[in-house]
Amino acid sequence: MHFPSSSRLALRRTVEEDLDFVVAAETHAENRPYVFQWPRDRHRAALANGDLRHLILDALPEKRPVGYAILAGIHDAHRSVELMRIVVTAKRQGYGREGVRLIQELAFDFLGAHRLWLDMRTYNDQARALYRAAGFAEEGVLRDCVLVDGIFYSNVIMSMLEEEYRQLPKK
Repeated sequence: MHFPSSSRLALRRTVEEDLDFVVAAETHAENRPYVFQWPRDRHRAALANGDLRHLILDALPEKRPVGYAILAGIHDAHRSVELMRIVVTAKRQGYGREGVRLIQELAFDFLGAHRLWLDMRTYNDQARALYRAAGFAEEGVLRDCVLVDGIFYSNVIMSMLEEEYRQLPKK
């Protein structure tokens, strides 16, 4: 399968050798409050799951990992693909914004998605602004749906439809 890229960033499938990077990225103090931490074995199982795409975001031209993403619902009968997570380790360099754009391209142009959706913690204002700027619409809030360290948190659901993606200005 072809994966989209830009002049600065490329998507590729995660391989076993990337899992140290992936686990370190999601457990890093800057990322931990925003993403569930999976054990290495769960990431390994995700690599073999045909309904998931576990991806590395590589900075170009050096092909240095700067993040990862997981998409779910690749074979969903309703063509609804979930951006389960995107974690960027090289902060404040535009990789998150560019990574989301490449994931939109992958979902709609290569995987045939009708809908791309995600949920995220309501307190993640930076990500919320990024997704809004990328064309995602807020659908609603799942109140107190996540229990972390004895505290309940709410998640907001955001999505984009294929027709909305097609109307975005092309970069």
